[in-house]
Amino acid sequence: MGYLSVVVLLPLAALVWSSRAGGLSVFWHEATRPEAVAALKLTLGVAAVCALVNAVAGTAIAWVLVRDRFRGKGIVDSVIDLPFALPTIVAGLTLLALYGPSGPFRVDIAFTRLGLIVALLFVTLPFVVRAVQPVLIELDTEMEEAAASLGARPLAIFRRIIFPNLLPAVLSGVALAFARAVGEFGAVVLISGNIPFKTQVSSVYIFGQLQSGNGNGAAAVSVLLLTVSLGALLAIGAFRHWRTRHDRV
Repeated sequence: MGYLSVVVLLPLAALVWSSRAGGLSVFWHEATRPEAVAALKLTLGVAAVCALVNAVAGTAIAWVLVRDRFRGKGIVDSVIDLPFALPTIVAGLTLLALYGPSGPFRVDIAFTRLGLIVALLFVTLPFVVRAVQPVLIELDTEMEEAAASLGARPLAIFRRIIFPNLLPAVLSGVALAFARAVGEFGAVVLISGNIPFKTQVSSVYIFGQLQSGNGNGAAAVSVLLLTVSLGALLAIGAFRHWRTRHDRV
């Protein structure tokens, strides 16, 4: 608890305290500025899209890595963790070079919301994959074989046997991906262009407020992001606990 307090709790408490430095009226004024509200809406929107895409794509990738055999499987499995090892600012620069105005593929998504989504998908890819993969490895295939022997179709087997077991892991990965997307800065600071009311996400807005000397505004929006991320993680954790207990009963 002492280590957790020093590393996590005290910094978060200091952030919340600094956001109230000017009083609740200043906090509310800074948190409800049109630019801050637009940035927060965009952040939550693109984070939700990335979480939903990762729920499907991440589960499919985990399924292929666990159930299929192919050449280069170890390399693909290692590449999944690349967003964890690669500095996010390097990821943003790479995406800008590939999909920017002078990119080799003649696909220009820089300074657009699609560019934001692509950048966030890159950095949040591993969460669902690594959450679902261990569950698939431990999943008993005898139930699937028994259902198939009784005439069940593959879709019915997945929907009735496999998916209920995977759902808690998928939700955990989705919650982590959503929280990471909400607070991501390095991967989006270059490709977003920081255009207010269009491509400016909350993390970049906070950075701009700090550069402008508006510490109260930066702290207010930071607390909002902290609340949203914590709420998402707690909600998913509560649902997982309820679902696990319900299945056991």
